[in-house]
Amino acid sequence: MSGGGNLDLYREEDTPSYTVKLEVFEGPLDLLLHLIRKNEVDIHDIPLSIITREYLEYIKMMKELNLEIAGEFLVMASTLIQIKSKTLLPAPADEESTEEEEEDPRAELVRRLLEYQKYKEAAVSLTGRHMLGRDTYARTFISPELAEMMPEEEPAEVELFELIEAFRKVLDRVSEESFHEVGAESITIAERINDILSQLEGKESLLFDELFPEHFNRDFLIATFLAVLELCKLKMVKVVQANRYGSIWIQPAVLDAEGGAADA
Repeated sequence: MSGGGNLDLYREEDTPSYTVKLEVFEGPLDLLLHLIRKNEVDIHDIPLSIITREYLEYIKMMKELNLEIAGEFLVMASTLIQIKSKTLLPAPADEESTEEEEEDPRAELVRRLLEYQKYKEAAVSLTGRHMLGRDTYARTFISPELAEMMPEEEPAEVELFELIEAFRKVLDRVSEESFHEVGAESITIAERINDILSQLEGKESLLFDELFPEHFNRDFLIATFLAVLELCKLKMVKVVQANRYGSIWIQPAVLDAEGGAADA
């Protein structure tokens, strides 16, 4: 990837109102699983007040970022509110209903989440296997010589919702009072894309937070985040994390022989 004139296909007419359409866009169940992991709660005993509030905050953030939101996200929002309402209703006082305990309103949602999680983990496992066990077979043990040559585990790619969470922290950290006045008309997605590629030139990686300098207005920060998403969509960069909840890094999708970003 080259820093100067990196993307001729981007023109000055690009604006922060640009809508990002991702080919692989996680759905509402992915968002719920992310919130459950983030809050470290039991999937069988979901605290609806917390999860519903944070889910709606994510929807609001996604709209603000002009991310294309599928209708299923709004359907899930309605479902969460409906389930939450049911849990707040007083239990029926008649004898017939008390004899037979009613099912937890969250039960159907929990079943859907568990089933989705099971198939998602199976899909990840199958994708990682490639042809192993079908056309090729691995030895059942690793010799000491090979163990020393085993490469370190590759950093995991960051999911979309984890990236949005990281950006939310950026916005929280930079107060409105500290924003430097930068004219909105001078900020384009194209410029931020080229700036990011220039920063990556000759480097193996770049810390996510370094892309968001202090004292810049909200439009600048949003344009930068949308530029990162667009670069991911174009498969020009990878967003990785050495461990869960660790620092997020931006890496060139292709490295040259010296370990930096390759020229386009």
